[in-house]
Amino acid sequence: MSRATQVAKVADREKTAGRLLKSSADKFYDPDIDIDWDAPVTDGLHYHPEHRISLYGTKLWDEMTPEQRVELGKHEIASIASTGIFFEVLLMQMLLKQVYKHDPTTDHVHYMLAEIADECRHSTMFGKACKRFGVPAYGPRSWIKKLAVVLPVIGKGPSAYAAILVAEEVLDRMQRENMTDPALQPLIRMVNRIHVLEEARHVTFARQEVVQGMAKASWVEKQYHRILTAVVSYFVALSLINPKVYQAVGLNRRQAWKAAKANPHFQETMRYWGERIMKFLGEADLVGGPSMVLWRRSMLLPK
Repeated sequence: MSRATQVAKVADREKTAGRLLKSSADKFYDPDIDIDWDAPVTDGLHYHPEHRISLYGTKLWDEMTPEQRVELGKHEIASIASTGIFFEVLLMQMLLKQVYKHDPTTDHVHYMLAEIADECRHSTMFGKACKRFGVPAYGPRSWIKKLAVVLPVIGKGPSAYAAILVAEEVLDRMQRENMTDPALQPLIRMVNRIHVLEEARHVTFARQEVVQGMAKASWVEKQYHRILTAVVSYFVALSLINPKVYQAVGLNRRQAWKAAKANPHFQETMRYWGERIMKFLGEADLVGGPSMVLWRRSMLLPK
């Protein structure tokens, strides 16, 4: 890449960061102020669309009572939200490392700090939602949490942003559907709406970082970024539904998780949630080669 091209890329990055900073200042939410956490739960409304619940359409689903189905949806949305907290914390760690390395007078660094502030509020919001509905913040399974501590160490360049984009955009696709669903609890819809509106800025920023990083990566670097993105994305997909949610509604945890993974309806839901981000990653040359086996096992791509 020529010196002139490098200067242009930096200028593009500054221009985007400046625009996103203005948007952040114009519109942001404080979950302590903008959400009425004391509002009553509405009888008869769900927490998660039935057709997106992991056991929907299975024999186990047919055997469940309507109350169990609503309760499972509540626990699954808590699992997804608390997994979101976990990956947002990893993102904040990686962004802070970038802040440490770059010029603190630039809009690029200022936007990273603004995004960290957004993510702090989002994590607080998800945690408050779990607490309000009286469900555990399940998060990923303990062995995944232990593995994930290396991500801020080995995650760098486009794969670091791409891996987190998978978590963010899968959640975003789910929430865009949920935030307008009148069958869901108002508080659930509000949490989804806030997250969607603010995550749009984060997605724009991260996608630009991925495209610029992959454009200047060598062949060897591209293979590294492909593998790391696939590995992290596989664990993101595996973590969305913690099998403990089944036990919480009186089901056998192992049996229910096995049924969910084999469930064509849930597989289709995972592909739907991952459709937009997988298209982008394919265009960025981050999907292909030996890592395809992990992508297919993640259910984000057809087998």
